[in-house]
This record gives sequence, structure tokens and C-alpha cells, in this order.
Amino acid sequence: MRRRGFRSPPWTASLTWKSAVFLTVMCCTLAALLGFLVHTAVTRQTVEQAREKTLSRLEMVTDAYEAGEPLPPRAGIDPPGLPASLRALAAAGERGTVVADAPPGRPGAPGGWSGPAMWAAGPADGRALATWTDYSHSARTIGGLDRAIIGSSLLAIAATLLVGLFAVGRVTRRLHQSARVARRISAGDLDARVHDPRTARPVRAQDEVAIVAGALDTMASTLQRKLQTEQRFTADVAHELRTPLTGLSAAAELLPPGRPAELVRDRVRAMRALTEDLLEISRLDARTEQVDLAVHELAPLAERVVRASGTDTEVRVKGAARVETDRRRLERVIGNLVANAHRHGRPPVVLSVDGAVVSVTDHGPGFPAYLLDGGPQRFRTDGAGKGHGLGLTIALGQAQVIGARLDFGNPPDGGALVRVTLPEYVRLDDGDADGNPGGGGGRGPKDDPDGSTPEDPHAT
Repeated sequence: MRRRGFRSPPWTASLTWKSAVFLTVMCCTLAALLGFLVHTAVTRQTVEQAREKTLSRLEMVTDAYEAGEPLPPRAGIDPPGLPASLRALAAAGERGTVVADAPPGRPGAPGGWSGPAMWAAGPADGRALATWTDYSHSARTIGGLDRAIIGSSLLAIAATLLVGLFAVGRVTRRLHQSARVARRISAGDLDARVHDPRTARPVRAQDEVAIVAGALDTMASTLQRKLQTEQRFTADVAHELRTPLTGLSAAAELLPPGRPAELVRDRVRAMRALTEDLLEISRLDARTEQVDLAVHELAPLAERVVRASGTDTEVRVKGAARVETDRRRLERVIGNLVANAHRHGRPPVVLSVDGAVVSVTDHGPGFPAYLLDGGPQRFRTDGAGKGHGLGLTIALGQAQVIGARLDFGNPPDGGALVRVTLPEYVRLDDGDADGNPGGGGGRGPKDDPDGSTPEDPHAT
């Protein structure tokens, strides 16, 4: 069994988290460095003062010893508690000092206390003449300084962290705003803009976030103008083609019967279908489509589309479901998928209804890699000159209008698969307010005024 490595939580990848860690580490490092320097300097100064005081006392004790006078308190020859290192140093004829525990004695008695002491010792006839002074006050001073350093360091770290997170939070909020606008633009909302206040007021200095936000707004405006120009061009071309095509269609009907006349009429019908597809694409691009929602049984609707297509398509119903959708647009989606399967795939073509999911499969060469990666593309062809025209593009656009999802794939056993997933209608009671059983308020399916019907599916 392969063990999975440790993966940090997603929130640790945020700029705020990284900034907090960086600020904390830097503040702790700086506080530790400054605290160490202050502690070292103060400790050295305190120890030097205690050492000088104790060595001066040792001089006085030595003079008393050499004069044969009684030794003062806190002094003696080889006194108990004398550190061994200091005893060895005195035996070698040297003087020295060391901080160690005071010699045992009764608290309150002359020369007796418990706690640290500064010892000083020197040679005296082969033995150690030693004295000691109270070092507890100096130790308390150093301990208090250490506590003050730690407290002030923690306070400085907290203040720096709060101020840093506030500053970083402002930057990350602006970055998140730019990211949200970018996602809205990628989803098709070309009116979305960041409108960073630093870009709106040129007198203010612009930071890097404002520069990025301004560039994103400029890109969105340029993209919007280009797309609107292309949409207007497509719509204008389709509208302009309608008039000559109408005359051409009428003229084709006047041709004498025969193979040439049939070829002309067939090409005229293809051009009219392409023109209508272009008009439908322009409307989808403009995002001005309005849906006419009603509740429908999905299985009969799919069967009706197959019958209208006039194709040899097998229909399999695995589970019935009711959906609230725009009937005309859904029929357009299913009709285009069925026509595309017959045109670019191979039989048998199977349409399956399973709950609120409609699947269309064929046994042809399958979808090209570019379509599986990026979805249908208009008039895109592969290296062999094969493409999928506008049929799948229209199906995808109409599916998005009615809130359905299209998934394209190539099954392991070959062929192509398109799955349409619709939002399933959930009935809250046994009937609607008008007494129509599950009729969605009595609304019936209506054809849109563009004249498109399920008998007219185009898949290229």
C-alpha cells in the first residue's frame, strides 16, 4: 500500500498566511538577537561590578591575613562551599572569581544567607584565602531584565504582526477583487471591471496591484469592443444574406425538375440553415436570450425530437423524470446532438434517458482531442479536414441558456458520447394551483419567435 505524503492545508498557500509566517519569523529573530545583545551587555556589566567589588574585598581580607588580624565576616581559609575550580586556581598561586552558591549558614546570621554569591580567592601559604559577596540582587536584576526583554519582544511581535496583517490584508483584498473580476470576465460578463480607486484617481501613486487592476480593466474593455464588433459583423452578415437567399430560394423553385435543380435547392437550403445558425450564434453571444420555462416529461420530449429528425436512432428510457426547461431550446440541443452523431459518427446511434440526463452515443471515430480539451469550436477542423461546424457550438450555447451541462467524451469501447444533464424538477405537491397535475402552473411549451422548430435541427 502506497503511503500518501503529508499535504499542507490549502489555506497555508495564501499570501496572508505566508506574510504572517514571514513577519513572525523575522520579528522573533530580530527580538531574539536584540534580547541576546542587551542581555549579554547588561550581564557583563553587572558581573564586572560584582567582581570588582569582591576583588576589592579580597584585597582587604588579604591585608588582614598578612597582618595577623582576625578575618572579617564572609571570609576565611578554605571555607566550606568554596568552588573546586576556584580552590585549584588559588592553590596554583592565582587569583580569580566565580559565581556560585553561598556557603551554608543560618539565614539572618552574620555572613549567612541562601542564594548566589560572587566568590573571590587567592593564595595564602599554600591554601586558598577566599571571600564572597551577596550576588542575589544582581541576579534578580538580570532576571528582571530578561523578563522585560521577553515581554517587550512579545508585545512588539504582536503589534508588528497586526500592523503587517492589516497592510497585507488590504493588498490581498484588492488582489482577490481582481481575481473575481477576471473570473467574471472569463464566464462571459464583459461588463465586469475592478475600478481600483488608485487607477480612478491618477493623482494617487499607483502600486503594483493598481497597475494589474488597471491592465485587467483595459484588457476587458478592449476584449469587449472586439467581441461586440465581431458579434455585430456576424449578425449583419447573416441579416444581409437573408434577402438574396430568399430570392435565390424562390428562383430555385422555378427551375425545371431534374438533378441540377435538386442540387441547387439542396445548396440553398444548406445556406439558409447556415445563415440561421449564424443568427442564433450572434444572439447567444450577445447573451440576450430569454427562456420560456415550463415543466415537461423528458422521455416523451426526447422521443419526439428523434421522430422529427427522421433518423434511425434507438431510444432507451432507463428512468423517467420531469424537468423545468425551455422546450424549444432543449429540443434544439438534443436535435443537434442526434444530427451530429449521424453525420460524423457511425450507427448505431443511441439516445438514452436516465432521470434528468440525456445521452447520445454513436460508434464512429469519436471526438477529436481539441474538442475534449476545450469544447466545441466554430468551424474548427483537424488535420484530416474534419470538423464540427456550428451544430455543437449552438447546442452548448443553448444548454448554457437553460442551465444544462454538456459533457463530451469518448467511451472506452469506441465512438463518441455527449451527456446533457438537466436540473430535475422537484414537485412540492400533487398538483399546481390551477389543478393541473404537475403542470408547472399551467404553462405550456411555446415556440420562440425566431421560427426554429425541432423539425429543423442543424448539426454541422
